Amino acid sequence: MTGPLSSSGTTPAAPPISRGLVAGLVLAAASACIVVVLLVLPWAHQDPYTRQTLELQGSVEHGALLFRLNCAGCHGIAAQGLVGPDLHGVAERKNQRQLIQQVVSGRTPPMPRFQPEPQAMADLLAYLNGLV
Repeated sequence: MTGPLSSSGTTPAAPPISRGLVAGLVLAAASACIVVVLLVLPWAHQDPYTRQTLELQGSVEHGALLFRLNCAGCHGIAAQGLVGPDLHGVAERKNQRQLIQQVVSGRTPPMPRFQPEPQAMADLLAYLNGLV
């Protein structure tokens, strides 16, 4: 079964969809995707260890002890730098997630991989954050 014929003997074409409407829908969908990515992406890149560490309150005193035991051999007893760099102001150069990744990854030799328990890492962060 076909539709009604026009005066020219052909079936009339469906009205064209407005390009403005399609463009608006595409723009709205793209905007929604961007908003979702901006809200979800920061948490998607955090592994459970980092997330758990950042939820804890660190102790500067315990962090200083951990630093002396594990880091001072390369970074100096006062974090002034020896084999490893001076760490004063490191929290201004790197965010908390970056600091954690730097410590646990061992990406920059000769720094070894070092992954303390989340509370100990939170303590070390508290100490590093206080180095101005």
